[in-house]
Amino acid sequence: MASRLTPLLQIPLPPPRPDETYRGAGADGPIDFVGLKSLLGAADFPKAGDRHAGLAAADDIARETARTILAGLTVAHVHERPLLTGDGRIDDVMRVNYDVDGAVYREIAPLTFGQLKDRLLACSGTEAVRLGRGLTGVTAAAVAKLCDIHELILVARRIANRSRARTLLGAPGTLSSRLQPNHPTDDPRGIALLTWWGLSMAAGDALIGVNPAIDTVDNVAAVLHLLDDLRRRAGAPTQICVLSHVKTQLAALDRGAPVEILFQSLAGTEATLVAEFDVTVDLLDEGWQTMQRRGPLGAAPQCMYFETGQGSEFSYGRHEGIDMTTTEALCYGLARRYDPFMINNVTGFIGPETHRDNFELLAASLQDLFLGKLLGLPMGIGSCYTLHAESGLEGQQATTELLAAAGATYFMDVALNTDRMLAYFDTSAHDNQTLREIHGREPAGEFLAWCLARGILARDGAGAVVRGPAWGRPELFCGSAEEFEELVAATPALHGFEHAGPRPADSVARRVRWHQAVGRAAVHLPLDLDRLRAVARFREIATAATTHDEHLAHPALGARPAAGALEGLAAEPFPVQILVSDGLSAAAVHHNLPDLLPLLLDGLAARGIGVGVPLAARHGRVKLAEPVGERLGADVVIHLIGERPGGDARASRSLSAYLVYRVPEAVRPAAARASGNAAIRHEVTVISNIYDAGLPPVEAAAQIVEKTERILRHRAAGNRLEGIVAAAGAG
Repeated sequence: MASRLTPLLQIPLPPPRPDETYRGAGADGPIDFVGLKSLLGAADFPKAGDRHAGLAAADDIARETARTILAGLTVAHVHERPLLTGDGRIDDVMRVNYDVDGAVYREIAPLTFGQLKDRLLACSGTEAVRLGRGLTGVTAAAVAKLCDIHELILVARRIANRSRARTLLGAPGTLSSRLQPNHPTDDPRGIALLTWWGLSMAAGDALIGVNPAIDTVDNVAAVLHLLDDLRRRAGAPTQICVLSHVKTQLAALDRGAPVEILFQSLAGTEATLVAEFDVTVDLLDEGWQTMQRRGPLGAAPQCMYFETGQGSEFSYGRHEGIDMTTTEALCYGLARRYDPFMINNVTGFIGPETHRDNFELLAASLQDLFLGKLLGLPMGIGSCYTLHAESGLEGQQATTELLAAAGATYFMDVALNTDRMLAYFDTSAHDNQTLREIHGREPAGEFLAWCLARGILARDGAGAVVRGPAWGRPELFCGSAEEFEELVAATPALHGFEHAGPRPADSVARRVRWHQAVGRAAVHLPLDLDRLRAVARFREIATAATTHDEHLAHPALGARPAAGALEGLAAEPFPVQILVSDGLSAAAVHHNLPDLLPLLLDGLAARGIGVGVPLAARHGRVKLAEPVGERLGADVVIHLIGERPGGDARASRSLSAYLVYRVPEAVRPAAARASGNAAIRHEVTVISNIYDAGLPPVEAAAQIVEKTERILRHRAAGNRLEGIVAAAGAG
């Protein structure tokens, strides 16, 4: 464990250099690549995000030409040319990546990337990790782009990066899992059932972690205490986490909540990290230092958990002209600073704008595992997909099998592959046990002993670990049949507990797949403006996405109005405007708006909050609210938008409310101090999972009104608002 963090300004950096032209031989003449960013992008497997960003090679010839050029460059050549921001800076994420082992770097600096690849293919895993200490994320990405599928698996397979909290992850012969009992409303009964179900299938030895539907200090603290109680009741040797914003977790820790592992999502450019994730390197440093002093696990050497995934930087339009593999590798270089307990990669979580199909997800996932392991991290992979992409369960399973062969430290346990809150699909406890049986793996040692004692696992006559009589029986953790039935009633998308060996029974699998089919259909349902106008008067605006296919593949088009779409609008004397968009589920709008909108309008009027005539947009995305608010001069735009379908058929009707606050000039200094983003113009509070099996529309209307009133009163939204409210409560 690092005993201290290198101060940022003490990390030695090469001076910025102008772009150079790299020339290689094409079939019909030379092919030029201007700058390292262009060369690195062209050398990669083709992926949707890089194509949309103009970074992918035009064809296979250009790609192999770029790879040939890259293979001939030395490590020093790329190391000495840091990739710059659009305004010519070396940002903090890039800076942290240069905190490498100087002696190792000097050893490998003269090697070409082709030679470095050959050395990695021939050496042990221990030696590969030693060499990785001399690599930045960019130089690690460069060698990854030269590797084929076999080579990515071969190198990653040899590397075992262990980490420890209550359990030891990454020991030879083990395969761990992160139990994720998410619930659309954070109902303690549903979280308890999904936790018991996962534990009963030997899942959760890496972590039990909830993504909260409500990211407030009160709720996060409550869920942490709930998970702590569930873990103690079960006696399971594992650790807990609530995957909220790092600021929220630190505030919960101040209140005495058991923040055992501190979580944060990372990005590979400072622009994304700060402007979209509301995080700075200084804040991450503060979190690490706080956990070293006050973390509940005390002497546990590793206490940080990061999630990453190719494409977030591109999706937010803040990739600085850097391809997705390289920005992902920069995330790992940042994570390495904190010697984390866990890294989870969720490439595939975003959708078709970054990775279109199963092969793009497979190649990216193997690259990510290779990169994270090479840079010394304990890597798990959430091999996942969404229903609006051209990917699905079979592709996920093929990817997961290859990742298991490549030695992934852990996978997710999302019950029946279906995340009930985040509306995406990941690996399950059934998958984890299947992989253990196929590949001859076991849970982490401490957790295995617990499973054996509880009868969840057993040993056969030859001493091999097999499923025990309690495997897959969550009711054994409940005090009575009545308690179990109460938990079941509070949990959506269960579909059945029956199993066949380590797999769900066929009757269960058929129900899961049918519900996914309904969700996919909802993605393509058009928004019916006549149904909206039957609820209230609407003004229609068009976005730059002219077709549904454009809308799905190019979210930036749905985030901006079409040319001239706002010309008929002018500033209005209303502090609030309401915008309704289909997003990724017009069904969500159709089903929720009749109950939600009248109550929302009445509630705002009752509080004396003026609101304009609602607006409606086909093919809209979340950030469309920003130009609409600017044009109308609104303080807050309440953007009601369909979430991507997930869970079960009912969940395809799930709506979100994004309360987008336009930060006035007088408040910007305070907002900039709180976020670390000097250019901040908007803050956002989100209320999600609005539908009949989540947050009912009637209750959602009241919450939206209450949050809107708070935003206007405190002149803040998002994390800054929660900080103000928490401070007032503490006082």
